[in-house]
Amino acid sequence: MNRNHRIKNILHVTVLLVLAVLFMFPLAVTVTNSFMSEQEIADNYDPVTDKNVSSYNDDSANHFARFQLIPDVVVLKQYYNVLIKKTQFLFMFWNSVLITFPIVIGQTIVATLAAYAFAKLKFRGRDFLFFLYIIVMLMPFQVTLVPNYLMAGQLGLLNSHWSIILPGIFSTFGVFLLKQYMEQIPDAYLEAARVDGANQLQIFLKIILPMSRSGIAAMAILVFIDNWNMVEQPLIFLQDAAKQPLSLYLSRIIDGEKGVAFAASTLYMMPMLLNFLYAEKYLLEGIRLSGIKG
Repeated sequence: MNRNHRIKNILHVTVLLVLAVLFMFPLAVTVTNSFMSEQEIADNYDPVTDKNVSSYNDDSANHFARFQLIPDVVVLKQYYNVLIKKTQFLFMFWNSVLITFPIVIGQTIVATLAAYAFAKLKFRGRDFLFFLYIIVMLMPFQVTLVPNYLMAGQLGLLNSHWSIILPGIFSTFGVFLLKQYMEQIPDAYLEAARVDGANQLQIFLKIILPMSRSGIAAMAILVFIDNWNMVEQPLIFLQDAAKQPLSLYLSRIIDGEKGVAFAASTLYMMPMLLNFLYAEKYLLEGIRLSGIKG
């Protein structure tokens, strides 16, 4: 029995290590290639990315990409180009901040209040209303795209950040996640608070919020990652390129600047990685206690 258990553990660890390597490999390539010179990147990737490369023939010296994880010479010119020489990156980085942070803050406030109402308050039509929330959450973005676009047009919000921020604040995902989490809080705490004379606001601020800290942190991280990576919404609602976020800038970097693309991609994913590493404990605990399974 012990031998079989050890074999299963070894297999599990092996599979997890293989998956970890597969998931981390693109990140490692992006980071290490961002420290290569343009010439070195061109030598490695032009045979498969350059459209002007001639067809295969016997005189060809090298028509295959040369994979190289560690740069021959570490250079920082790509980061200089991105951060100082090409100011467009910083402008669009700031656009991403202006879009993402209001959504995270607003959705956290709205979701905590709505989740508390669905989880702990009793009122007529509560279950049916939450069922509608679930239906909306399961709808793909393309289904709600046209109504959101028409409504933004009627409100005069097209080509402004608010056309993305307002729908993001009232997204249903945060309500669903936090409701599952708040349902785990025993009602005995709330009853004891009511006996002591606490009203609904005091119960929410002094009992629900402190005990839901992990769930709120998990929701905030997931909302941040989702909106930091958004592409469809700004592509449709923001016609002015100067107002578009960084996620759209990366797709427009020309082929002749592969080094800039690697450096910009590395900087682009840093906020998400730092956010996850800083709040990993809250994220895992919040998802576990909320009952969400991946």
